[in-house]
Amino acid sequence: MFFPRTLLILAVLPALLQPALAQTEQRMEQLRAGITAAQARGDLASAVRGYEEMIRIAPRLGAAYNNLGSLYVRQGNYQKAAEVLEKGLQVDPKMTSAAALLGISLYELGRYAEARPRLEEAVRASPSDTNIELFLANDLTKTGDFEAAAEHFQNVSLKRPGDQHVLYLLAKVYMQLGQQALAKMNALDPNSVWAYEISGEIMEGMKNYDGAILEYKKAVESAPKQPGTHYKLGDVYWSLSQWDNAAEQFQAELSNDPRNCMAQWKLGDILVQQSIQPEKALAQVSKALEMCPNLAEARLDRGKVLLQLHRNDEALVDLQAAAKQTPDEASVHFLLARAYRALGRAQDARSEMQLFSDLEEKTRKATAERAQEIMKNKETRP
Repeated sequence: MFFPRTLLILAVLPALLQPALAQTEQRMEQLRAGITAAQARGDLASAVRGYEEMIRIAPRLGAAYNNLGSLYVRQGNYQKAAEVLEKGLQVDPKMTSAAALLGISLYELGRYAEARPRLEEAVRASPSDTNIELFLANDLTKTGDFEAAAEHFQNVSLKRPGDQHVLYLLAKVYMQLGQQALAKMNALDPNSVWAYEISGEIMEGMKNYDGAILEYKKAVESAPKQPGTHYKLGDVYWSLSQWDNAAEQFQAELSNDPRNCMAQWKLGDILVQQSIQPEKALAQVSKALEMCPNLAEARLDRGKVLLQLHRNDEALVDLQAAAKQTPDEASVHFLLARAYRALGRAQDARSEMQLFSDLEEKTRKATAERAQEIMKNKETRP
């Protein structure tokens, strides 16, 4: 029987290729075993060489590019990692882990604009991976997209609520957004009430109270009838125990905004702090609580005044409510101890005094540790 030459060649090819394929597969198995052993003993260099050989033998094996790129990232060789991972994604564009590793590598190389789409792709593929989302958020800050960065830092902080570093990064982004907004505000009108108020808040945050008073005074002069201006100025005076100046501003604020329960409470608190006119103080603080029933500070003040007036049963109700809202406030427990003692409840009084002592000691230790940390930082500063 006659067979065409081409059919003879096709029939012979599988028989010729079979030993070669088996040999290749055997070599690949040897490489896999060698890579596994190398990684187990921490020999990343040998593992790298194994994957490089694997890619030479099977250049369409996407996983090999991903794994080799991962090893380069672990070695800190981000340039090689980026090169290998880019080739791997050309072989298999659906490798999300390779996209994530490529985004990390580009970020570490300072190629932030190129890193962004890769990291965004990785976050979409693995929304629960907070480490990748952190890389994306940091990358966004590098490119100046602070709004998008804030959104991602917020996402991570919700998933990792105890991570102070994430909260620190989130706060830094909000500061950047604030600076941008302030710059735009000043560009529009540097003498507006809003510009003065934000400048005053910045000064106050820096404990520069003289500067804050100056800025808030400018805000009051700029918009004397605008709600909030007198309160901010009065609040600084109140913080400095300049009671007459503070009371004047809080009264002016209530003329502009009669529902400002904080201004109303602080008017009463000024009288409480001075321990004068307890009946008038009680009326002022009670009025604040009518506006804002959950104002814990006002509850505490009213309990304090009621104790002063020997209305101990009423004081106990307010102080218990304040303790429920602010259980870590030491002064609440001190006043509760006084109320229980006045009512003849000695055991309850002792319990509250113990709580007061424990909270005071906790605060003292925290203050001492913070002071020690500051001194240590000063000593190590060049």
